[in-house]
Amino acid sequence: MTAMVHGSVHVRAGDPVIPRWWRTIDRWTMTAIFALFGIGLLLGLAASVPLAERNGLDPFHYVERQVVFGAIALAAMILTSMMSPDLVRRLAVLGFACVFVALVALPFLGTDFGKGATRWYSLGFAAVQPSEFLKPVFVVLCAWLMAAAQEINGPPGRLFSFVIAIVVATFLVFQPDFGQAALILFAWGVMYFIAGAPMVLLLGLAGGAVGAGWLAYQSSEHFARRIDGFLAPEVDPRTQLGFATNAIQEGGYFGVGVGEGQVKWSLPDAHTDFIIAVAAEEYGLVLVLVIIALFGLVVTRSLIRLMGERDPFIRLAGAGLACVFGVQAIINMGVAVRLLPAKGMTLPFVSYGGSSLIAGGVLVGMLLAFTRSRPQGKIADAFGGRRR
Repeated sequence: MTAMVHGSVHVRAGDPVIPRWWRTIDRWTMTAIFALFGIGLLLGLAASVPLAERNGLDPFHYVERQVVFGAIALAAMILTSMMSPDLVRRLAVLGFACVFVALVALPFLGTDFGKGATRWYSLGFAAVQPSEFLKPVFVVLCAWLMAAAQEINGPPGRLFSFVIAIVVATFLVFQPDFGQAALILFAWGVMYFIAGAPMVLLLGLAGGAVGAGWLAYQSSEHFARRIDGFLAPEVDPRTQLGFATNAIQEGGYFGVGVGEGQVKWSLPDAHTDFIIAVAAEEYGLVLVLVIIALFGLVVTRSLIRLMGERDPFIRLAGAGLACVFGVQAIINMGVAVRLLPAKGMTLPFVSYGGSSLIAGGVLVGMLLAFTRSRPQGKIADAFGGRRR
């Protein structure tokens, strides 16, 4: 009795958990994540000092907090990556129920910290943003429903997942958080496409999304202001986008020098939404390309490893998680160079933020769990009888 093993790593029954985990994990992806976090700490040493001074705190207050949050995130990533896909699915379904309740209660118990959008719960010593934790559990839940729909006499999982996506996106829009809502709908669309959705339906859904965007532009001053700023022929140099654009231009290929950048003193969100502008100004295009390459490595390796996976749930969930991770990075960097309207979205593992870091650790941990090497038959067996 023989079985094909994904890659060249053979899994032996009865092996201890940690050695088996180490042999089957995608070490390139894990190394890239540690490198991104290290770059984030390096940039935080520059970007967060002005904010700490403005708030009357120790110069490295935010860097120290980032180290703590990062340690929790990386521990969560490693622990989650050791789980079986079935355990990840069960915990994700339970986690979605908890996060959704927190999302619904935000208008009544949440705070906006003076930013005009009620997205956080204040715990005194820290703040929690439910939408960050919503993304990984939402992806896994919808992947499970779509995979179940492919079974004989299975439930209408695609319809259920669509209803869930619309409800979740609606609550996000009410915050308002149009960026996270768009990311949730994009993740659902990617999984639905992989699950075999007809192109006509996807085009219809895309048209509906455009219509929803037009409605949001007409009814939301917050949304309209960001779109108008993006479409303006010239950038106001006094805005965050203006400061970021100038910093990227000043950085050139090799940057102005470590600690010599000026944008961090002008941008209130230099350590979060516009961290890539700090990287471009002080370290130049070279570091920006390294960051892009690391994100590209995580996404491409994950998708390649998923191509040989038989289980439709694992394929859908893994692809959805990889796309969410990569697209969030694209959105963050696209905003900084004015390719996209301002979204208020962090750069995973690089930007400062406890919720973003820890939720990112859970997301990548799930992705690593789904892309681990394990014995399985040929993918063709999923579409026909096994050859004997």
